[in-house]
Amino acid sequence: MKSMTRCPNGHYYDPDFHSSCPFCGVQGLEVDIEKTRAKRPGAPDEELRVTRASRGVPADDEGKTVGVFVKKLGVEPVAGWLVAISGPGKGNDYRIVSDRNFIGRSNKMDVVIKDDETISRESHAIISYNPKKQTFRLLPGDSKRLTHLNDEEVIEPVELKPYDVIELGQTKLMFIPFCSDKFSWDQVEDQ
Repeated sequence: MKSMTRCPNGHYYDPDFHSSCPFCGVQGLEVDIEKTRAKRPGAPDEELRVTRASRGVPADDEGKTVGVFVKKLGVEPVAGWLVAISGPGKGNDYRIVSDRNFIGRSNKMDVVIKDDETISRESHAIISYNPKKQTFRLLPGDSKRLTHLNDEEVIEPVELKPYDVIELGQTKLMFIPFCSDKFSWDQVEDQ
């Protein structure tokens, strides 16, 4: 079993994969607010577009679009998880957030599964979470490799249900939703 590190806020993370707690972000990061300001055509001058750099994401991602929840909450809140139930990374878990989550071995992916070389580097599959409808979907990626859901080939978007099993390469992942009709981040009141 891998040794996990606990941050001062109580989060556990793998120090072999993260240099600091990925849930807390970068502490003490100085951000020039003027560099994060961008105006959409027709938008008022005071509109502020939140950038990934203002959330501690590396500077090479500066200017990328962020989701509604990131702008509202300041973080990308978890919507669900994938848990590796078999394959080289058995026991690992992966966060699913709002909108589209690209799955592959590359560090560019949202869900990075490094342990299985039979998974494509980029966009083997995609999991989307639609907060308006509170639905999760599995989509085939751009890979020539197949993706299976409960032993059925995925060739078009299909809705995910709790405890569905997704197979990519030699890895089987169980889908665990957090957001549902019982909870959504829209229901949480600001304090």
